[in-house]
Amino acid sequence: MADNNQPIQLVYGLDIGTRSVVGTVGYRKGKKFIVTGMARKEHETRAMLDGQIHDISKVAETIREVTDELENKLSTKLNRVCIAAAGRVLKTAQSHTVINFSDERVISEEDVYTLNSTAIEDAYKQFLNENYSDMKFYCVGSSIVRYYLNDSVMTNLENHKAKSIGVDIIATFLPDEVVDGLYKAIEMAGLEVASLTLEPIAAIGLAIPERFRLLNIALVDVGAGTSDISITKDGSIIAFGMLPTAGDSLTETIANHCMVDFNTAEKIKKQGTSKTKISYKDIMGTKMTISREELAQVVADDVEKMAQMVAERIIELNGGKAVGAVFVVGGGGVFPGYTECLAKHLGVSNNRVALRGKEVMDDIVFEDNSLKVDSLLVTPIGIALSFYEETNNFIYVDFNGNKVKIYNNNSLTVMDVAMQTEFPSNGFFPKSGPSLTYVLDGVERMVRGPLGEPAVIKVNGEPANLHSLIKEHDIIEVIESTAGPAASLRVADLPGYKGSVKVKVNGMDIALPKFVSVNGELQSEYYEIAQGDDIQILDYYTVEQIAQFMDIDDTDNKDCIVNNLPANADTKVYENFSVEWKEKIAIDFASLPEAEETAEENDNSDDSSNGNNHPVGKKIVVIVNGSPVVMEGKASYVFVDIFDRISFDLSRPQGKNIITRKNGESAEYMEEIHDGDIIEVFWEN
Repeated sequence: MADNNQPIQLVYGLDIGTRSVVGTVGYRKGKKFIVTGMARKEHETRAMLDGQIHDISKVAETIREVTDELENKLSTKLNRVCIAAAGRVLKTAQSHTVINFSDERVISEEDVYTLNSTAIEDAYKQFLNENYSDMKFYCVGSSIVRYYLNDSVMTNLENHKAKSIGVDIIATFLPDEVVDGLYKAIEMAGLEVASLTLEPIAAIGLAIPERFRLLNIALVDVGAGTSDISITKDGSIIAFGMLPTAGDSLTETIANHCMVDFNTAEKIKKQGTSKTKISYKDIMGTKMTISREELAQVVADDVEKMAQMVAERIIELNGGKAVGAVFVVGGGGVFPGYTECLAKHLGVSNNRVALRGKEVMDDIVFEDNSLKVDSLLVTPIGIALSFYEETNNFIYVDFNGNKVKIYNNNSLTVMDVAMQTEFPSNGFFPKSGPSLTYVLDGVERMVRGPLGEPAVIKVNGEPANLHSLIKEHDIIEVIESTAGPAASLRVADLPGYKGSVKVKVNGMDIALPKFVSVNGELQSEYYEIAQGDDIQILDYYTVEQIAQFMDIDDTDNKDCIVNNLPANADTKVYENFSVEWKEKIAIDFASLPEAEETAEENDNSDDSSNGNNHPVGKKIVVIVNGSPVVMEGKASYVFVDIFDRISFDLSRPQGKNIITRKNGESAEYMEEIHDGDIIEVFWEN
């Protein structure tokens, strides 16, 4: 830039191309840009190939020569310079990112920022997956293609209500070695980088003003080593592309045809755009001439091939269809026949493919009237103008003790630096502890572990967050977020576990803590579930478990009745069942009426009857509805015989059916009964 005595701020831009270095100096006055000086110097050797520096010192010498010429012409010292990286080294990645919300909400500025940051991160991951390389790449910029509100295209998301928002984005990347090479060449030339942009962006900034970007237009910058492509639509730049074929391919064909060195062939090519006859000496020293028509015929196949490749790339970048129009800039595009071939392969009329030069420079004023204003000046002037649009360059910051170089887009945040250093994205947000997986009643379930602590972020020792803006030399500290403890769960917290089984025991309402079976063993509500446990919730107690819970002693000498039915230790007791324990009835047969006499008679007589006319037969005692009943006078007894010994009025029904059970099982009327059997007879309600 200008020294401190300069009344106006001069901007110095350098177009460091494959064949030459072009310097532009000027300043802004209102809406006009005044070009005070331009200088051009071709590389003496092929120090650059396909837009990339191969010999840094040689390129630095050429830069210094251009700078010296401009300083002498303008009588001022130039210290800082705007530069651009060539398209050959530019890589792009597109991503479609969507954020869903649990409920409809009003979209805030923070939501949009988070969406954009996530989209850039997604594009970077995609880029790394598709471009495996040992080289380190920098994200040097991004362009929003379109936003989505609930899947519908929306220009501005803020303040709208939505359940989901999305974005299509193009992110651009440069390899570290390219950036370092450019910076080193500038440094060796005694200059400092004021800003770095991309050549396609610089060219499109001048060739396609924003008011035209609603249209689907392609800009093709045909240089010596590369053809850079940019496409606009709906007000945005929607795609960048590059092909490593351009003007040098024509020069090489001319060199072979005319048998001259590369530099001589380059001069023949340039003269062929304006002269009808071109004179030259071949490598044998013979003086030769070639007509403009013959020269065009020599390179016709190359022009055709170059235009076809560019057309195919435009269609690919534009989603499979041709654009509405194409603007062509750069020296390689001025060769006769190129624009016509490009129109043919795109399937558009010739007047929709045109060179852009003086037509786009209404706001450019040249103090040097001898300058030829054409398409070759678009990119050099665009680079100088980029200073006013973006003061982007690489800055250095400290991230967790490491020096980091990052492309400055004037809105850098902690997140941008973290992405550059490949700090894990989940290192900012609390992580869940290990989950707990178990099986409940045959269904696998999982409990997530609690969240840990979020990352601790500081910038220059002060508390900050992911969105905090950073500047050169800032010191950023990030303590990674932590994971929470492992998930834990007690039986009492299981879904479907009510905690108790309510039963009536000896007339009292009792709440029994519910048991579960874990891996075949009974556990209480306080059991801590372990990884992989197989759990079944038990909705019952056994009689034995109830006795143990209630400390009921001497159960061997007690009869247990469950819901008025005899029960044993393994009988299951469910919710709202009733349980009773009664003292067992000891039957003293000797004390029963006529027991001794009957027994004696049975022992001393084989007759079928006795002197008291009692029938001779077997005597048994059964328990009927909890009371002992003596059965005698028959050799054997069946179930219906008990009705002769109990009070049960069959003629007056008191329910739907008579229930008959023997020893807890359903019994038939004619089923045989024996001594000690437990009999139940009752009406079913």
